[in-house]
Formats: sequence, structure tokens, C-alpha cells
Amino acid sequence: MTTTRRTLLRATAGFALAAPTIARAQAAWPAKPITIVVNFPAGGLTDGIARAFGQYVSQATGQQVLIDNKPGASGNIGAAQVARAPADGYTLLHSVSSTLVQNRVMFKTLGFDPDKDLTIISGTSSGVLPVVVHKSVPATNLKEFVEYARTNKVNFGSWAIGSSAHIFAQTLNEKFKLAIEVVTYKGEAPMWQDMGAGSLQAAMGSPQAMNALLVKGDIRPIVAPSRVRAARFPDLPTSVEQGFTEDAFTVRGWLALAAPAATPKEIVKRMSDLWVAAADSEPGRKMMEGFGLTEKPMPHEEVMKDYEVLKATVIPRILALGITPE
Repeated sequence: MTTTRRTLLRATAGFALAAPTIARAQAAWPAKPITIVVNFPAGGLTDGIARAFGQYVSQATGQQVLIDNKPGASGNIGAAQVARAPADGYTLLHSVSSTLVQNRVMFKTLGFDPDKDLTIISGTSSGVLPVVVHKSVPATNLKEFVEYARTNKVNFGSWAIGSSAHIFAQTLNEKFKLAIEVVTYKGEAPMWQDMGAGSLQAAMGSPQAMNALLVKGDIRPIVAPSRVRAARFPDLPTSVEQGFTEDAFTVRGWLALAAPAATPKEIVKRMSDLWVAAADSEPGRKMMEGFGLTEKPMPHEEVMKDYEVLKATVIPRILALGITPE
């Protein structure tokens, strides 16, 4: 068979036309299971939302979504694992915003660069995280708790170094010259176990995670450290309503779904749309209601803007407290 210049050009042109089709087929996402690394133990808000929203993503895409709990170092271990993962949309991180914001000034080294190594796909408000006291503590509001802490040994639980709970307790120490000891855990679940055992006098966290203790009467909410009252506790005054007007007494933050920074924009956009839609799915709605969450997740572009605001707001608070990095 004689190959002419014309037939060679035709063959080359045919391959060129087919190439984009092949590339598109290879780029189809998702084409295999997606792993979401949760950098805290099972049982808390971060894990619960990841599982419920992940269930919707699985239903919508036809691909399995696996939840891999990797707690440790206040979330740094799991975050670093995702930061080093291939940027192909198959390994994602679900974390609290403090891992990406507070941790940079709470630790000497993180094992990753939050700004350079990760991009945030979506942000889900963590809602109102009430401050509660053990039933043995005779305080019904924040002022009474401060007075109690003046003359009694008080431990305050925090799910991570530099968390909102940590900042809240340290601000109480700074403002009122108290000696509250902040006890750091690898997530909410073990914190609430100690709270139920009476090892902690106070803690802050999600209503659903503390629900068993509330039902048993082992703990008592004393303040909503937020801009609005909690739907679960409509009679619980906010910090401002109780006269605590410093910014640090009003918690601000969200749960971050993130990916390695070089993840293709179209995958980030698709996953962002799926995560936002997950809040309206049956599993997502039940989880949101269970944790008392009312705000819909922020899409990629919105959460990236809020990320800059959060850094500018929270980091100066921590620096002002003079907490020594670990």
C-alpha cells in the first residue's frame, strides 16, 4: 500500500479530531471513588457533615465517597496528607477553619502551607457552638462562670489548639485575670466523654455532639458565643446580650472542604456545586437540622473571599493573647 502525502495528512487530521474526545473521556470526573480526609475523629460536627454531604455526592455522581478520619496535631496531620495528595479531585479534606487559619500562628511548623498547598472548595457554617458547664458548676450564665473561676480550679475543653474554644477561654483569662486551664483534645468526641465523666468543668462545641449529655442533664448551657441565638436554645442569651462585647467572645468560623491547590478549576467548581446542593438533600438536611445549622454552605468563590476576612480577623486576636506556638 502506497502512503501519499494526502493520505498521511488525512490520517493526522483524523487523529487530531479524535484527540480532544479522548482527552475529554480521560478528564471525566469522578471516574473512581473519592476519599474525604476528615482531620478529626468520628462523632463530631466535622465528621458528621462530611458523611452526610458525602452520601449525597455519592448518590449524585454514582461514585463511592469514602471518609478517612486522620486526627492529630489539631488537624495538621490530615491536612498535610491532603496537601501532598495528587491534585486530581480524588483526595479532599474536610476540616474546621481553625486548621487553616489559627494553626499557622499556633504551631511553629504545620507540615503544609494553607495558602499555597490547598484551595477551599466550600465552607459550611459551624453554627452556634454553646459554652456549657458541668452540672457540678453552679453557674447559669457567663458572668457567674467568671466569678466561679476566680476561686475554683477550672478546666475548659477545646477540640484543637487555637480553636474558637481555646481563644474564648484564653480571652476570659486575659480580660479577667483568671487561670482557666485549656485542655486540648483530638476532636469533640473525646472531649465530651471527659465532660460526662466530670473531668472538665466547661467546654464549647456543637449541640448534636453534646446532645447525650444535655439529655442526661450532665451539662448546662450558659452562653451562645455568636451573633444570634441558637435555634436549639432560643432562651440562651448571646455573649453580647450578657455584656461580653469583645470580638473574641463572638465565635466566627466554618467547616472547610478543601483540595490540593493545583486541582483543576472545573473539578473544584463541580464539587463546590455538589457540596452546596448536599445541604438540601435528605441526608444533608437531617444532619444540618441535627446540628442546628441554618446557613447554606458557601460556594468556592464566596468562601475564598471570606477566608481572607477570617484571617484578617482571627489571627490578630491570637497574636494579641500572646499564646506561644508549639
